[in-house]
Amino acid sequence: MHSPHDPYVRVRGAREHNLKGVDVDIPRDVLAVFTGVSGSGKSSLAFGTIYAEAQRRYFESVAPYARRLIHQVGAPKVAEISGLPPAVSLQQRRSAPTSRSSVGTVTNLSNSLRMLFSRAGDYPPGAERLDSDAFSPNTAAGACPGCHGLGRVHGTTEESLVPDPSLSIREGAIAAWPGAWQGKNLRDVLDALGYDVDRPWRDLPAEQREWILFTDEQPVVTVHPVRDADRIQRPYQGTYMSARRYVLKTFSDSKSPTLRARAERFLTSAPCPVCGGSRLRPEALAVMFAGRTIAELVALPLTELAGLLGDAADRNESETVRVLTADLTSRIAPVVELGLGYLSLDRAAPTLSAGELQRLRLATQLRSGLFGVVYVLDEPSAGLHPADTEALLTVLARLKAAGNSVFVVEHHLDVVRGADWLVDVGPRAGEHGGEVLYSGPVAELAGVAESATARCLFAPDSAPARELRPARGWLTVGPVTRHNLRAVTAEFPLGVLTAVTGVSGSGKSTLIGEITGERAEVGRLVSVDQKPIGRTPRSNLATYTGLFDVVRKVFAGTERARERGYGVGRFSFNVAGGRCETCQGEGFVSVELLFLPSTYAPCPDCGGARYNPETLDVTYRGRSIAEVLDLTVESAAEFFADTPAVARSLATLLDVGLGYLRLGQPATELSGGEAQRIKLAGELQRGRRGHSLYLLDEPTTGLHPADVEVLMRQLHGLVDAGHTVVVVEHDMTVVADADWVIDLGPGGGDRGGQIVAAGPPAAVAGAGGSVTAPYLSRSLR
Repeated sequence: MHSPHDPYVRVRGAREHNLKGVDVDIPRDVLAVFTGVSGSGKSSLAFGTIYAEAQRRYFESVAPYARRLIHQVGAPKVAEISGLPPAVSLQQRRSAPTSRSSVGTVTNLSNSLRMLFSRAGDYPPGAERLDSDAFSPNTAAGACPGCHGLGRVHGTTEESLVPDPSLSIREGAIAAWPGAWQGKNLRDVLDALGYDVDRPWRDLPAEQREWILFTDEQPVVTVHPVRDADRIQRPYQGTYMSARRYVLKTFSDSKSPTLRARAERFLTSAPCPVCGGSRLRPEALAVMFAGRTIAELVALPLTELAGLLGDAADRNESETVRVLTADLTSRIAPVVELGLGYLSLDRAAPTLSAGELQRLRLATQLRSGLFGVVYVLDEPSAGLHPADTEALLTVLARLKAAGNSVFVVEHHLDVVRGADWLVDVGPRAGEHGGEVLYSGPVAELAGVAESATARCLFAPDSAPARELRPARGWLTVGPVTRHNLRAVTAEFPLGVLTAVTGVSGSGKSTLIGEITGERAEVGRLVSVDQKPIGRTPRSNLATYTGLFDVVRKVFAGTERARERGYGVGRFSFNVAGGRCETCQGEGFVSVELLFLPSTYAPCPDCGGARYNPETLDVTYRGRSIAEVLDLTVESAAEFFADTPAVARSLATLLDVGLGYLRLGQPATELSGGEAQRIKLAGELQRGRRGHSLYLLDEPTTGLHPADVEVLMRQLHGLVDAGHTVVVVEHDMTVVADADWVIDLGPGGGDRGGQIVAAGPPAAVAGAGGSVTAPYLSRSLR
C-alpha cells in the first residue's frame, strides 16, 4: 500500500479502449505531456482513465440516490489508481457556440460587469435600481423589445424579393417563394384571388405589388387547378402567405440549414432602430459608469477596458466600486496574458477560432485559483501560432506553480520539449498501440527505438530540399474588408501548395473565406473544414463515407438474409425493423440524474450492439453486422479485401492515416482534425476530372508529426495531379514544405489584418516585421 503522501499518480491495469493493461507512474505537481501517434491511446489514458476515475470518485461523494444511477455508466476499465487528486478537464469542445454566446459569456466577465452597473452605476435622477439581469441582452428583463436582444433586425425590400421585375409572377418574378408544388400553390392562390400572374411584375399597380409581397393577411380561397391530361386534380382550399411572411417564417422556424440559408439571401439586415444595435432596453442604456453605457464598455478591446476600469477605481472612493473593478481587472489579466487582449466582450463566440475559444476557457480556469488539482488538457496548442504557444507554456507553468498537476495530451513538439515528464504511448495506432513505451524525463526518450515521437523530436527529418513548383496562373482575391481585414488584396498561385500563416486572430480564416466557387480560375472548390461530420451518435464514419450502404448490401446478399426475406433496410440501425427498439438503434440509453447532467449507459437489451437478436443472427464470414461496425478501418480493409466498392473507400481512409478508427465510431467522438481527414478521404475517393481548388483550415490539428508526414504526401499528391491546395497552418514543418507562403499580421485583432509577406518559404523566413519569420527559418534549417 502506498503512503498517503505518495508523490505519484499510479495507474495499474488500464484497459480503456485500446489500452493493453497499462501500468504507469506519473509524478504529481509537474507538467506531464502524453504523446504518441493519433489513435495510439494517449487520450484513453489521460481522459478515459485518469480523468474519468477522478470524476467517478467525485460522484461517489454525491448522495446515494444519484450514485445508484451513476454506477450504471461504468467506471473506467482499470485495476487501480492511487495518489489521484481531484481533476478538472479542459477539452476542445466540438459543439458550435450559439450567436448569443460571446467572449463575455464564455469568460463570465459579462456577469461581473453587469453587477458593477447594477450596484455602482450612475442612474438618472428618480430612476429605480435595476437588477443585474436588466443589463443582459439574453434575458427578458434586459433584451431590447425591437430586436429581442439580437441587435439587428431582419427585413425585406421589394428589390430583395423580386430581383428581376421584367418577369411575370408565373415566370418566377418572386424569387423568394419556394420552388416545386408550394410555389405553384401560391401562384394559383393569387390567380384565384384575381391578380394577373401573367403581366410583367413592373407593370402591376404599386398597391397590388405591396399587398402581394408584404401583407400580413392570410386569405383562404378555393383553387381550381389547371387540369393536366394525365391526372385529375380536384379543387382545394389554398391559403395565401406573402413573400415577406414566408421568408421570415422560414428563417426563424426552419430546422433545415439549406432552407434557412436560402431565406437569408432575400433578407436585409440592419442595426435595430430601437436600440441602435446595442441589444438592450432604454432603461439599461440610461445607466452610466465612468461616463459610458454598458454597451460602449463591452465594445472596447479588453486591454482598453482594463485601463478604463483601473482609472475609475482610482478616482472613486466607494468600497463597492473598488471591490467590483478589482474583480473585473483580475479576471481580464489572464485573458490579456494569453494574447487575447484585442477581443471585446461583445465579440460573438461563433466568430472566434478554436484556439481563441480554448484559451478563453484556460484564462477562466487560471482565475479560479484552485490548487492541488490535476488539470487534464486536450491539445491546448491546437490553432495556435508558435508565438502564441510560448504564452501558453507560461500559463501552464503558472497553473503548475499554483500547486497543481498539469497533464496535457499534446503533439506540438515545443510543448513536448517544455514538459517535466513525458508519457509516450504507442507504438502505432488502434490495436497496434495501447502500450506505454516510455514514462520519464524528456531527454531519455531518445533511447526508445520504437517511438515515433523520439524520431520526430531528436532526429528531425533531413529530407532533401524539394524543387518548388511554378505557378500555373494566379487567383486574385479582394480587396476584402471584413472583420479585421481592411481592403486587403491577396494573390494565390494556382497549381501549387500555398500556406497561409499568421498569429491567432490575424485574419487568415477570413481571407480564405473570400475564395468562392464562382470564379472561373477555381474550377471546382472543395472546402474541407473541421466542422463535425454529424451532430448525433447516429452519424459515424461508415454512414458518412457511404461505406455502410455497400456493407448492408453485402449482408442482405447472404444466404440466411435471403431465406428470411431481410432487405438492405433490415441492417440499418436508423429505421425500425432490424434495430434494437429499446435504444432505437443508438446503443445507449440516457439516464436522467436529479441535479446533475444526464448521462448515458449502454442499452440493457442489446448491450450497445444497436440491433435485435434476429438481425445479429445473420453473419458474413463469421461476423454479425455489429461486429463489422466494431472493426477498425485497418482490420476492415483485410476483411473486405475482395469487395472492390468497400476496399476503395477503406484505402483512402488508410491513406489519410485513419486506420485506427472503428467503422461505427460515433461522429460525436471524433476530433475536429479527424472529421476533416474523413472529409478529405471522401474527396480523394471520387475520381477527379478538371481542376479543383482545395481549401483546408489547419489540417494538422490533432496530428502527431509522424501523421503529418502521411497527410502531406496526400496533399502533394493532389497538387501533382494538377490541383491547387491552400492550407491555413501553424505547423512550421508544413509551411516550410509549401511552394508559396502568405503571412498575415503583424498581430491579432485590430493589430493584424495586413499581408506582411508573401513568397516562397525561404523569402518569407527572411521578411522583417513578420512574427512567423523566425519560427519558419528555424524549420527551414
